[in-house]
Amino acid sequence: MNIVREQRGENNSLIRVTVGEADYGQEVEKSLREYKRKANIPGFRPGMVPMGIVKKMYGKGVLAEQSYRQASNAVFEYLQKEGIDYLGDVIPAEEQGDFDFDNATEFEFVFEIGEAPEIKLELSDKDKLTYNKIKVDKKMHDDYRSNYLRRFGRLVDAEKVTSDEALSVTLDNGEMNVADAYVGLISMDEADRKPFIGKKVGDKMKVNINELYKNPAQRAACLQVKENELEGVNPEFELEITKIRKFAEPELNEEFFKMAFPQGGVTDEAGLDKFIDAQIEAELRRESDYLFTLQVRDYLVKKADLKMPAAFLKRWLYTINEGKFSMEDIEKDFDQFLKMFTWNYLQKHFIKTDGISVSKEEALSEAKALAASQFAQYGMPSAPDDMLEGYAEKILADKDQGQKIYEKLYEVKVVEDVKSKVKVTEKAVSADDFAKLAKEL
Repeated sequence: MNIVREQRGENNSLIRVTVGEADYGQEVEKSLREYKRKANIPGFRPGMVPMGIVKKMYGKGVLAEQSYRQASNAVFEYLQKEGIDYLGDVIPAEEQGDFDFDNATEFEFVFEIGEAPEIKLELSDKDKLTYNKIKVDKKMHDDYRSNYLRRFGRLVDAEKVTSDEALSVTLDNGEMNVADAYVGLISMDEADRKPFIGKKVGDKMKVNINELYKNPAQRAACLQVKENELEGVNPEFELEITKIRKFAEPELNEEFFKMAFPQGGVTDEAGLDKFIDAQIEAELRRESDYLFTLQVRDYLVKKADLKMPAAFLKRWLYTINEGKFSMEDIEKDFDQFLKMFTWNYLQKHFIKTDGISVSKEEALSEAKALAASQFAQYGMPSAPDDMLEGYAEKILADKDQGQKIYEKLYEVKVVEDVKSKVKVTEKAVSADDFAKLAKEL
């Protein structure tokens, strides 16, 4: 076996591997004997097919498979022995020639690698970053408080439609009459709500049910039919409002505080306002942390200025996706991919250099927080701890979800590691200004 490495360009190499019969011969014979043992060919008992027939039927394919396997294994052994760090994976090179598996005994396989660039990144307090913190204003507090209290509110009758009330209506198009149909304005956008504003019980209006509810499931629920029964329904209805109800905030009494805060800690309105502000600050901190992560990412990618083998990475993406994307598709989104790929590569550098690790306990805690959030969305804001624990274990056991959690925690720790090495100035900004900064990134 002969291995030759050729520099193709900056951080890009070809590796030519020549294999002969001495390299693949034993494995070819072993594979053919296995084919002979399992072959089921009419006229021959199992295991009694002559080797000549087996070779004629399977010999060329086995030779191709085993010679490639030996060459491929040799490449990985070579890279490990030489200490060559590479990006993505080893792929067949465009320079690969044809093979004559009918007559030849020696074959040259040509592989391509993208070499990992060396990272030379010194950070100090001369590197300056800004941590943007959103200011909590009165409107933000009031809106959050109102939405929070909605969870414990109740529906009460209202005289007229003002914003996002719940309506009971009768729908009639001459062919179909639906009594006590539900129309929830809270699920509609402002434009769709507008025709209802100011209407009172007894008022009638023309509606097109297909425009009112573009989602078939919602349309079927409103008309009290199954989705497969929607076809053929005349969408033009006369709508008569029979009841208008709105959410009323609960009375802030002892019963409410016991129900909303079973663990205690909040027993009066002043305590509720402190709780609301703490919740807002926690959510805003997550937003600020996310924006800061993007800022750190962009700053480090630019500062490191790594010479990535872009042409190789495009070919690698095309190869591993097995034709699912054209080269034009890959080219279109490549800049964003390269930024994220470089950021992941830089993270691995910090993880290795600074000994960053994520424990199972930390991952489990993150998974529990995710589980708690999911339960809260389904109306269980205080799910039992043992339930959260079991659900968190399932999340971590799922390959994709578990990997995402570990990747998130590693990214958080890398950003904190970088933050400790540079100068960070905290700046309070309005929600609008923060949104503009986030949009830019």
